[in-house]
Amino acid sequence: MKKLILAAASIAALALVGPAAAQSPIVIKFSHVVAPNTPKGQGAEKFKELAEKYTNGKVKVEVYPNSQLYKDKEEVEALQLGAVQMLAPSLAKFGPLGVKEFEVFDLPYILPDKAALGRVTKGPIGQSLLAKLEPKGIKGLAYWDNGFKIMTANKPLIHVADFQGQKMRIQSSKVLEAQFRALGAIPQVLAFSEVYQAMQTGVVDGNENTPSNCYTQKMHEVQKYMTISNHGYIGYAVIVNKKFWDGLPADVRTQLDKAMAEATDFANSISQKENDDAIVAMKKAGKTEFHDQTPAEKAEWMKALEPVTNEMASRVGKDLIAAFRKEANAKTN
Repeated sequence: MKKLILAAASIAALALVGPAAAQSPIVIKFSHVVAPNTPKGQGAEKFKELAEKYTNGKVKVEVYPNSQLYKDKEEVEALQLGAVQMLAPSLAKFGPLGVKEFEVFDLPYILPDKAALGRVTKGPIGQSLLAKLEPKGIKGLAYWDNGFKIMTANKPLIHVADFQGQKMRIQSSKVLEAQFRALGAIPQVLAFSEVYQAMQTGVVDGNENTPSNCYTQKMHEVQKYMTISNHGYIGYAVIVNKKFWDGLPADVRTQLDKAMAEATDFANSISQKENDDAIVAMKKAGKTEFHDQTPAEKAEWMKALEPVTNEMASRVGKDLIAAFRKEANAKTN
């Protein structure tokens, strides 16, 4: 796979060589693993529209959804090698890359609500985390929201005991591994594009994800039960190949920054509605039974998952977790 990525990067570089290069538009390949009608998919399309508009055609953005180019594990390496220029991977992806601090977002119940998310991502914590990507050849541009997660399976997941022995799909994240082990489940790392088939064939019993991701991947067709738990969060960082970004003309970079800021506002403004609409649509399909978690059930889950934060403190950073919680729970005037 690395050879294929390197070959793609070489072809991309050769495309910029020659007398016509100066007249040719700058191509940004924007790869992602979800459907076009998700918050991330729509955000990518909005960035394409605005980037091409603000640069007067100097930049052409090619969006590749649904893992058309690369799967979860491959896409960040492809970006580093220059085979693609832009991604919006979930924040959990940066742990395997060596920037373990991003896994703070994976901790269960770390974010009480969307207002807390904004305080963290727009403040010094969010910006300092993006800066940690630069030594990896990556420039972080923005945070895009997806939303809070629900649990899905072919049996009701209401009490902690219900998770015992369940094979639950996760992204590659030590925090998420610890989370499901604390619940008595068996975590299974699996590419997002492979989840539907894995559920259909029984390779996994269930997963955690946002409603919009569950709906657009048709998980409600192969999962009989969903628990609206909001126990964890999924967000993305929009990233670019740093060498590519630094090599852009200053005026083009300014125009792209403007396009990204507006695309970010757009993507973040629609995420909650997309998730709410997804739940309505899945209920209407009639194949899945939904359970709204009660306060007592939430307290039971929180108690079971409390050790995960302590266990992960040495990996993610005890001081970071404390600062994150302080910012997340700060009262705004």
